[in-house]
Amino acid sequence: MFKYCLNTGTIRGQKLRFVEELEFAAQAGYDSVEPWMQQVHGYRNAGGTLRELGQKIADLGLAVESAIGFGKWASDDATERAAGLEEVRRDLAALAEIGGKRLACPPVGATSKPIALERLQERYVEVLKIGDQHGVVPLLELWGFSANLHRIDQVMKVVLGAEHPKAAVILDVYHIYKGGGNFVPLRLLSKNAMPVLHINDYPADPPRDRIGDGDRVYPGDGIAPLKSILKDVAANGGTVLSLELFNRSYWAQDALTVCKTGLAKVKAAVESAKL
Repeated sequence: MFKYCLNTGTIRGQKLRFVEELEFAAQAGYDSVEPWMQQVHGYRNAGGTLRELGQKIADLGLAVESAIGFGKWASDDATERAAGLEEVRRDLAALAEIGGKRLACPPVGATSKPIALERLQERYVEVLKIGDQHGVVPLLELWGFSANLHRIDQVMKVVLGAEHPKAAVILDVYHIYKGGGNFVPLRLLSKNAMPVLHINDYPADPPRDRIGDGDRVYPGDGIAPLKSILKDVAANGGTVLSLELFNRSYWAQDALTVCKTGLAKVKAAVESAKL
């Protein structure tokens, strides 16, 4: 029903080598990892090969369920968008080499002003076609601070309008809250529509209008309605739960301890939902 994944941003503050992060994820008991593409490219730039990296990941018993890219594919600026698509192309090609399944594509370059959703549909289709060439699925990511991709209904309009068999979203508990939406639409999303969910929690303070990425906390340590969220997601077949946190207090702690604590908290949240 659920698979357990570590987004490596959760321990990025410890400034470990990428391979160390992978080893800690395996030692802590995760099924998979969700690296940032800078780490993947950095491994190759440092002299390693992507084939070697993919083998290391497999030898650790991990899968790459998703990865995080930042190409500005959604930008209104034609030059910036072209460069963004090339970055997406490089990311997808690299992911394919290490056995990655999906690439999270947030609306980088399209956060400050609204862009017509029909236009974003066209741009997302371009990304999907590149994904087809490499056998990796680009996932449209909701960002709570995006001008008009900050609610579930908005990202789903883009995904549905794309009319592509692989079109899907990656959502985030914190970002749904930050964007002013609610979690009710999760009842309608199968694991095909949402193959990955960034799992985290958020405190009551700071309030929604001032809360930031670094305020995310372990699941169960905040006020998010995780029981109902997980029940709805489970009813639709489950998904990959990827722990994504950027909490500086966690970055000051031992990385393996954070990995283990995070996984225990995610599993406790699932257990408390009495699935």
